[in-house]
Amino acid sequence: MSGAILDERPGHPEAALAHVLIVDDDPRLLDLLRRFLSANGFRVTTAPNAAEARARLAAMHFDLVLLDVMMPGESGLDLARHLQRNAEGTPVLLLTAMAEAEDRIRGLETGAEDYVVKPFEPRELVLRMRTILRRRPAEEEATGGVRRVTFGPFAFDVEREQLTERDEAVHLTTAEASLLKALAVQAGRTLSREELIESSRIEGNARTVDVQVTRLRRKIEADPGQPRWLQTVWGRGYVLRPDTIEGG
Repeated sequence: MSGAILDERPGHPEAALAHVLIVDDDPRLLDLLRRFLSANGFRVTTAPNAAEARARLAAMHFDLVLLDVMMPGESGLDLARHLQRNAEGTPVLLLTAMAEAEDRIRGLETGAEDYVVKPFEPRELVLRMRTILRRRPAEEEATGGVRRVTFGPFAFDVEREQLTERDEAVHLTTAEASLLKALAVQAGRTLSREELIESSRIEGNARTVDVQVTRLRRKIEADPGQPRWLQTVWGRGYVLRPDTIEGG
């Protein structure tokens, strides 16, 4: 972190009352970030390692987690993966000293929203944080507040369009992910093929929707010919019937 400037003024709506958890094993950096972000209108809690971060997360709600990648014990990437599965979509911004593209990609693959490379300019960090916090309400409005649906061994993160089976990633094409998102956002409601084309990134006609449904069923249904989760409502369209809906 380059020279921290603590004279910025609070009052930005994205920062107002936003509760941020900072996880880093460098006590000096923790203190600098705590003071700088507090001066910019954030509510700040700190943790020196992943174990204490888990305890804080279990006890409090956070709007954003700033997470150091390189920590002794459980790494920041491992904690980011845990957050992706268990923290109801709490966004993560990674703080990393690794500038190589492959390292950054590995971080984003954990589900992190963004990353900042150390040493960083604190004002840039605040801008990145505000961008993430601005994006969250818009995403929730677009998804009806639905963050995650589960069905059998599968879980689908609506915001990230990521499907897992028993915590293992399942590859979806862009069209499959978009179709599943459109169905998940309105889980339990039958959507016509025209509605699915309008609300997803599927390009084509009704037949195209049928093809994508067939492909998706092959990945999520034990018996695609007798689907349990992604069902056909004859003459009307398709409906996703998950076991649970989180955040809706």
